[in-house]
Amino acid sequence: MPNIQDYLAWRKDVPFSVSPFNEVDSLVLTELIYADLAGCVPPDGERVPLAEVRKRFWQRHTKEDILAEDTFTKMAPFLMDGMVDGARFAGTELAWFYDVVDTAADVQLAAVTFFLADGTAFVAFRGTDSSIVGWKEDFIMSYLPETEGQRRAAAYVDGHFDALNIPLRLGGHSKGGNMAVYAAVCAKPSVRSRVMAVYNNDGPGFLEAFTQTEAYRDMLPRIVCTVPEDAIIGTLLSSGAYRHVVKSTAFSIFQHDGFSWQVLGPRFVEAEGRSESSLLIETTLRQWLGGLDEEARRTFVNTLFGLFEATGANTFTQIKQEKMQSLSSMKKMLDTMPKEQREKVWNTLMQLIKTGGDNMMQDAKRAILSRLEAFAARDKKQENPDV
Repeated sequence: MPNIQDYLAWRKDVPFSVSPFNEVDSLVLTELIYADLAGCVPPDGERVPLAEVRKRFWQRHTKEDILAEDTFTKMAPFLMDGMVDGARFAGTELAWFYDVVDTAADVQLAAVTFFLADGTAFVAFRGTDSSIVGWKEDFIMSYLPETEGQRRAAAYVDGHFDALNIPLRLGGHSKGGNMAVYAAVCAKPSVRSRVMAVYNNDGPGFLEAFTQTEAYRDMLPRIVCTVPEDAIIGTLLSSGAYRHVVKSTAFSIFQHDGFSWQVLGPRFVEAEGRSESSLLIETTLRQWLGGLDEEARRTFVNTLFGLFEATGANTFTQIKQEKMQSLSSMKKMLDTMPKEQREKVWNTLMQLIKTGGDNMMQDAKRAILSRLEAFAARDKKQENPDV
């Protein structure tokens, strides 16, 4: 089925003046930020044409090395081919590339600004990469009202657009969508008023207190939230935004891959709704988190990622490559961990398993009752065909 790469081929002769910016365009840009743009787009205000960015990128990387990467985002740099060769993105310029992984502050953040041919700017934030700190930051969102990464995302937008009076869109995929929404909501009023739309492509929400703020409610009508049928990441925490559900060629959690989302013309192919498994997982996680106070969440996250950090690895790819050594390091940490701490984490995991099991049983009961009612209605109609 067609995806965003096919979309670029279809729309290459359709400029923004003929067909305005849409949600598929947002996914193209928020996937491209997964490419390693270091050395291709400077951190200062120099605007680099997209064609030049592509040239610099392939001078630093080979297609063979990119395709050999063990990640679903590896196709991101190949988007530049379809973008440069078409009228829609050919005039695009990039600036202000920012990329930081700060283990001390629990931050993994990357952003870049696209200056589009329609006279607007689009700020794209990268989602979670393979770094351990990047994943830890995701979990920290479950108990902190704001993270250092979110604050830096807002500072990026204010720092570049406070004095630059230009219409603005923001977006991201996965955690990048969360960062985009946060940055838009927490930007200075003069910047926030110029935000045309924020695209959260299967990204998590926030603690409920944040979604109840006046600034968030003001931004809510401009938030475009898109998730696949089997969404998991995009249903975490609180959002309040309407979720557009789209079809994917992938299965289960792998539908998180934006390259699997189906496209037809200028739109995603809409699904009838989210799958039963997606709804079940959302309910389970909400109930589980709702039963944990802030301290329990903090203890669970710090203990879990303390095990990963004990391996000395910086990424999960490294842990996978050194599997036996990593398991040995994690076991040593568990052995030296205070008994009370181990029990807290174990009880937290057991609570998640119990919640999930209870919800599955309730779903099964409802399904059986629904089937029995359908059989009863059918039998009644057969006995009394005139009824």
